[in-house]
Amino acid sequence: MKARVLVADDDAGVRYTLRGLLEDDGLTVEEAVDGEAALARLEAEPPVDLVLSDLRMPRVDGMELLRRVAARPHAPRVILITAHGSERHAVEAMKLGALDYFRKPFDVDDVLAVVRRALGRVQLEAENERLSGEVNLLRSLVFVSPTMARLALLIQRVGPRDVTVLITGESGTGKERVAEALVRAAPRADKPYVRFNCAALTPELAEAELFGHARGAFTGAVRARPGLFREASGGTLLLDEVGELALPLQAKLLRVLQEGEVRPVGEDRSFPVDVRVLAATHRDLPQRVAEGRFREDLYYRLKVVTLQVPPLRSRPEDIAALAKHFLARHTERFRMPPVLLTPALLERLTAHPWPGNVRELENALESAVVLSPDGTLDLELLPGGGSSTPQAPSTGATLREKLDAHERELILAALAASKGQRTEAAKALGIGRATLHDKLRKHGLLNEDEEPAP
Repeated sequence: MKARVLVADDDAGVRYTLRGLLEDDGLTVEEAVDGEAALARLEAEPPVDLVLSDLRMPRVDGMELLRRVAARPHAPRVILITAHGSERHAVEAMKLGALDYFRKPFDVDDVLAVVRRALGRVQLEAENERLSGEVNLLRSLVFVSPTMARLALLIQRVGPRDVTVLITGESGTGKERVAEALVRAAPRADKPYVRFNCAALTPELAEAELFGHARGAFTGAVRARPGLFREASGGTLLLDEVGELALPLQAKLLRVLQEGEVRPVGEDRSFPVDVRVLAATHRDLPQRVAEGRFREDLYYRLKVVTLQVPPLRSRPEDIAALAKHFLARHTERFRMPPVLLTPALLERLTAHPWPGNVRELENALESAVVLSPDGTLDLELLPGGGSSTPQAPSTGATLREKLDAHERELILAALAASKGQRTEAAKALGIGRATLHDKLRKHGLLNEDEEPAP
């Protein structure tokens, strides 16, 4: 794809000359009549790779344009066009972040040399950013797919920015691993990293755990506790399953995010906290907002940046890499001979929809490694194996209907094997209990008067 260059100059003749020169060199060129027009163009799509700006322009001059562009995240690099004798301004521009400059009247060869050198550096920086992102995420997750590579790039971009990030995705996709990658990419990487599961405690205990409590604030509070927000101060706090947070706690969380201070239960004073908040959920938060179960203002406060972790079924090219990783991990763990990823094994793995995603895949392979003879893997132990497993309809059904039917049968089989114990069934399926409850409702397997899963 051609590099895109924006030429900003109030002299139409200069713009015309530079456009022809750069287009002849194979670049896509756009024009702006001054710095204000250039800033407006940079707000639009597609993105610009390089800006060539005159130093002296009406409304917004080249130096001010440089300052504003440099303050933008993922801003294009800037080359300034200066008049003869303006070397002092050129030096100042380089200190402000200009990549290079050339003088008027300009020599064609000089202009092309500067622009080619600048674009080479821009491309190198972009490649370094991409590779850094992939290396960072690969420390937490195994992948080869382009969709995960794109996620890695976004993590590398947003990680150093001290903003709240909402991580969404189905259960078992690796949202916590994405949070770890964000922490490693941040300036706070060497500061505390605290994780809290919002679905794990009752609202009263969750409030005390998050915000702290005074001694004697409630029965059992024999000593004061600072709370997780204060423990994480200076670092990062991950609110896992934030969609399960009770409404009263949502209001208190919103106040902490807005004001940067917490008030422990039973205290009459507040304490300042400096915490970067990451939130993760498998829930559809906009739907919960519409249902009145999640505060809209908190939702928008959390989703400053949203990262969606794709389900495993949408990136089947990752299954082989994940399977090799899990097989090596668990054969080593159980001191068993290595197991090869044979074509038959890979075919079985890629044919399964993996409703529990990466977690289900790992659990299935771990179980198969333990129960199989040394050095081989019994395919009948994997999901979809064995003649007793009901098959999805083969005619007259869409792919979605077939996947839903297969998922329903897997859930019924897991419930039968666990004698109706949902916690055990969820563990066998590689999903959380709340996710299992949602799927039971989806497939009509709940009683009408049954309460939501705690």
